[in-house]
Parts: sequence; C-alpha cells; structure tokens
Amino acid sequence: MADPKGFLTSRERELPARRPVQLRLLDWREVYEPGDPAALQRQAGRCMDCGIPFCHNGCPLGNLIPEWNDLTWRQDMYAAVERLHATNNFPEFTGRLCPAPCESACVLGINQPPVTIKQVEVSIIDAAFAAGHVVPKPPERLSGKTVAVVGSGPAGLAAAQQLTRAGHTVAVYERADKIGGLLRYGIPEFKMEKHHLDRRLAQMEAEGTRLRPGVDVGRDITAKALRDRYDAVVLAIGATDWRDLPVPGRELDGVLQAMQYLPPANRFALGEDQVEGQPLISAEGLDVVIIGGGDTGADCLGTALRQGARSVTQLEIMPRPPEERPGAQPWPTYPMLYRVSSAHEEGGERVYAVQTQAFLGDEDGRVRGLHLVEVEFSGGTFTPVPGSDRELPAQLVLLAMGFVGPQREGLVQQLVDEAGLDLDARGNIARDESYATSVAGVFAAGDAGRGQSLIVWAIAEGRACAAAVDRWLTGSTVLPAPISPSARPLTI
Repeated sequence: MADPKGFLTSRERELPARRPVQLRLLDWREVYEPGDPAALQRQAGRCMDCGIPFCHNGCPLGNLIPEWNDLTWRQDMYAAVERLHATNNFPEFTGRLCPAPCESACVLGINQPPVTIKQVEVSIIDAAFAAGHVVPKPPERLSGKTVAVVGSGPAGLAAAQQLTRAGHTVAVYERADKIGGLLRYGIPEFKMEKHHLDRRLAQMEAEGTRLRPGVDVGRDITAKALRDRYDAVVLAIGATDWRDLPVPGRELDGVLQAMQYLPPANRFALGEDQVEGQPLISAEGLDVVIIGGGDTGADCLGTALRQGARSVTQLEIMPRPPEERPGAQPWPTYPMLYRVSSAHEEGGERVYAVQTQAFLGDEDGRVRGLHLVEVEFSGGTFTPVPGSDRELPAQLVLLAMGFVGPQREGLVQQLVDEAGLDLDARGNIARDESYATSVAGVFAAGDAGRGQSLIVWAIAEGRACAAAVDRWLTGSTVLPAPISPSARPLTI
C-alpha cells in the first residue's frame, strides 16, 4: 500500500489546471497545464490497495492500478511504467481519451471522490518517455510467419505490436495517408497532440512492425491477394459505418456527418494538405448545430469554436442526466451523469430531450435551420410534447450519432462473397472465442467485431486477438489474453 493514511489526509481530487478558455481557443494544443508532481504523489497515495480492487473490474485491460499507484507514490517511475506496460500497450492514448470507468469503480469513490487514476496513468507514461525509459523491444528471433493487420486504430496497433514482439513479421495496412486511424484524424489535437502517436509508431517501427499507409485493402489490394500473401490476417477496421438521420431535408448542403467534418479540420490544425474528396469545412461565422451528445459531438463543438463559429448548439434526444449518481446505477457501475468536458467549458449550448423533425433549407438548397420538437422518454420510446415545436437557425449541421458497424463495401464484401465471411445480426464481423472468423486464418478485433466501443476495449481486444493468432500460427503462446470476444462491460 502506498500511504496508509493517504485517503484520510488527502480527501479531494487534484487535477492539472486547464489553460484559460480564451487562450486555448486561439490554438489547437492540448488544454491542460503541466501537472504538479507533489499533487500527483498525493493522489497516488490516496489509493487504498483494496483487497478486491474493483478498479480492475472497471478496466477491460485489467490494469494493475494499485501497483503503479504505489510505485508512483514511492517515485519509482521506471518500475511504474513497467507495470503500466504489462497490461496496456498505449497508456498515453488511454490516459488522454478513455472515460475512465476504473475511477467509477474505485472503492474510495463510495463515499469520497475517487483516485485520479487516469491522471496518474498519463503522468507515468509521459515521464517515462521524457526519461528515455520507453525503448523498442524487438523479438530475439523471428518465427518465419507473416501477419497482415488491416486498420491502424488502437486495436490494430495493439495486435501488431504484440505479434511483432512474438517474432512474427507484421505489416499494418491503413487506407489513410498516415497511420493511426481515428487516433490520427478523428481525435482533435486539443484532446491528444499527434506527437504522442508518432513517438509510439517510431517505437513500433524500430521493433520491426512494417507500416503501410495509403493502401485501401479491398481496392488497392484484394482480400484474396492479402490472404495469399500472409499466413494470417487481422481485421481491425473499426466501426466506421455512421448512423444517419433520414428526415426531410437530409440532402441539403451543410448537413454533414461528423467524420466528414473532423478529419479535414484536424488536417488543417496539423498544417497538412487536404486530400481529394475531403474538403475543409469551416464553421467561421456560422450557427452550428451538432446532433448527438457524446464525445464525438464534443469534439465537433471544440473544433467549431476554434474555427470561429457564431454559435454552437449541441442537441441530445435523451433527457439531461443527473449530476449525482442515481440509485439505479450504484457503485461500481459506470453512471450516466451530466459531465462537462473541456469543449463544453469553452462555449456553446447543450439542449436535451429534443428531436429533429426536419432540416429546413433556403432557395439555394443550403440548410438554414432545424424543425425541433421536445420529447418525453418513457418505456423505451420518445413521445413528442404537443405545442413544443420550434425552429433553430443553423447554416452547418453535424451528425454525431455514433456508428452502426464496419463498412461493408470493399474488403468485408469481398470476404463475404469470395470466402463466406459470416456477419452477426448487427452487421459486425462474427468471430468465435479465439477471435477467429469463419474464414480460416482471418481474425477480427476491436469495433469491427464488438461494435462501437471504448478505446480500452479496442486495445484489450487487440492484445487478446494477438495471443489467439500467435497460438494459431505456432500452437502455443506466451502473449497475455485479457478478455474474450464475448466479454461485455459490467460498468458501461
């Protein structure tokens, strides 16, 4: 245990300060100021090293949280990062992007604010990189086996790094011009600066992982050619088929999916050239409406504010969540609470319990507003409130309502037609308990098989899938397998 009296002497959470709103809206840098090492040590010392650490249950990766809290309190950062890497390939990603279900499951959180687990995690890995403790770990010998990983998001990169370290020759294919998937162009710079991604990719390349950006598998290389070239294939293509809103006026100019808006904006923030078919859409001087109250909607909000939007309104069909844990969601479950992200802190209005009936256009075919109605949620259905109709001005509407599964066109359809790939009832890639699909030698990990989920689930599935592939190739494995594909979150 770190500090036996830490949870008694330090009863409050301490987090790094966010930069002033007016200052951070002038750039695309991350929003947090550098942290105080003394505050970090106090927070790590609040960990009680519980006999049953429910934070483990809250984390799909099974992170050894009490152990690296203790090591952080003792200021043994080298040992702390070793324990962190024992279960998580990319703590610099999860420490910035994960909603931290581990904190909701913290035993201290029953009657006190929980330990700032996520902040301890990201501080450990950032200090380790700064001190040169994160070094390549190439395999001692090669197996002679080859693996193709399709998709370079967190699931694909985790699978690739594990398989490379097991001695296999691994190539990661990505259709975008740079590796990273949604980590690269879906996540705004103000949430995670891309140098964190680039330094990890440099480690992977030094270990022997071969990165192949700009290759659209299913178009530039067929599924059959890929299977013929490699001993095994891992499909980590994510769930990129976005959910649409088929109401009158959907065809109007200015009504876009979030992922038609965010990637070009992120390229601009990074100083990169735009690519064909992805024009930069600026919110400058516009009334922007975002439909969807989740993280992607908040990313759109922060981006639009930095572009100089006149106003931004974020709509959510569900009622506003409570600010305190409701009785129906007791500890250690992950409660649905009213949360204020850094983007919400920067401006805009959040409107709950409303439904879009139609998009309204002008004579030029551009969107000019939305027809809204308030709704009541009961018994799983939404009922319009009579007399609550109103119009909301908008010249740019962004649909951030999540994703319904992997893209069917191209690679998946080729595997279905030519190799008999099975899909589940939701359109995800079906796989067994060893992540194997119905096609011999083809495995699926992450959102492509699970459906849209959290970054920690993607990394956990990538690691577990790598162990299954290693076992299939060699007959045994020493790689850890944290979860099975049938695992479902107990806290989300």
